[in-house]
Amino acid sequence: MKKGIHPENYRLVVFKDMSNDEMFVCKSTAETKDTIKYEGQEYPLVKMEISSTSHPFYTGKVKLVDTAGRVDKFMNKYKKFAK
Repeated sequence: MKKGIHPENYRLVVFKDMSNDEMFVCKSTAETKDTIKYEGQEYPLVKMEISSTSHPFYTGKVKLVDTAGRVDKFMNKYKKFAK
């Protein structure tokens, strides 16, 4: 491997899927200010909206994620065209 091209801050990080509270540990260089205690140790925390534990492609389930009423806003705007 070439020297000097790899990141210095490569460390263990906890990734948390905020839609289902699933967490996993992986090495990463992602910057974060949050930390979390996980399995007795403290790790930097990276919050995610969706991961393989909640994505419909991996789970086989269709899940509607409504953020701030966007689906309702869309339906109200275009309901006259749905008939």
